[in-house]
Parts: sequence; C-alpha cells; structure tokens
Amino acid sequence: MSDTSQGPGWWQASDGKWYPPEQAPGATPPAGPPAGAPMGAPMGAAAQGNLADWGTRASSYVIDYVALGILGSLISNTVSVALGSLVSLLALAFGIYNAYLNGATGRSVGKKVIGTMVVSEETGQPIGGGMGIVRWLAHIVDSLACLIGWFWPIWDEKRQTFADKIVKTVVITGQPKQSLGEAITSG
Repeated sequence: MSDTSQGPGWWQASDGKWYPPEQAPGATPPAGPPAGAPMGAPMGAAAQGNLADWGTRASSYVIDYVALGILGSLISNTVSVALGSLVSLLALAFGIYNAYLNGATGRSVGKKVIGTMVVSEETGQPIGGGMGIVRWLAHIVDSLACLIGWFWPIWDEKRQTFADKIVKTVVITGQPKQSLGEAITSG
C-alpha cells in the first residue's frame, strides 16, 4: 500500500491508497507451502511408518503365486498336455487378474490374507489396475542379477523391490485380514 502508484497494475482503493496487483479484489493469494508434513518429509504411506517387512511381503507372495505354481506343476505332470496347457493358461489369467486387483484395490489375494496393501508412495492410495499390471511386469527386473530385486526390501529404507521403485509404490501393513476363501471371492 502506498500514497502514490508504484507502476503498472497498481490500483487505487476508495480510501485513496494505492495497492499492488496481488492485493487486487479477487486476486488469489500467493501459494504457500502445503499443509501437513514439513518440506522434504516423505509423503503418503511412507510417512506413516507402517511399511511391511520382507517376511510379510514374502508371505503374501507365497499365497498369491507359489501355491498356485505347485498345484499347476502337479496337475500338468500327471494329466494330458491339453489339460496341463489349460491349467497354465488359467494360472496366467489368475496372475493378470491378481495384478489388476493389486493395483485397483491395493490388495491381491495374498495381501488380503496377510493384511498388507500396496499404495503409491506419493499419495498413499492404490495405483490403479493398469499400473498394478505394470508393477507385476516390472517384477521381471527383480529377477535379473540373481533375484537381487526380490531381496532388496530387506535393507532398503522404504522396503521396496526394484518394481516398487519403478512404479513408486510401497507395501504397508495394518489392513484388515481375510480368510483365503473370503480373499478369493471378494474380488
């Protein structure tokens, strides 16, 4: 505020004083820092401090895929090639469905049973079905170099695999647990 105009954009109010453009009626005040965590602090779920440890993550993976793989192997080795191929296709379809579910809701079948959830490290929300499939495919990177990416959460500050780092996700605990039957049928 001034008794004289200081340049273009300044305006004179009914009190006779001159005001800068940013104080014009209806002007948006300058943006300040976002509310919540201080600058530089991690955002979303990572700031909550409830990251899933490696054993918990591995347990949900075992429920999701290893049991299915063992069952598929047993069936494909004891029956016809056609039935074995069908079982393999069903296993692939389940994998894609489970990856989609993991992204859309944050919870695969195994995560529902164990009580964990995969979320965006930035928003703390599920990443969406399409990104869930991308994350599933990104696990290929975890398998390179002697499976080191699968073990990375053991010493990583955010307990992330390489796939998590690629799609910017974390796995958190503290979610409601379901029985295996409920987890499979609840979609």
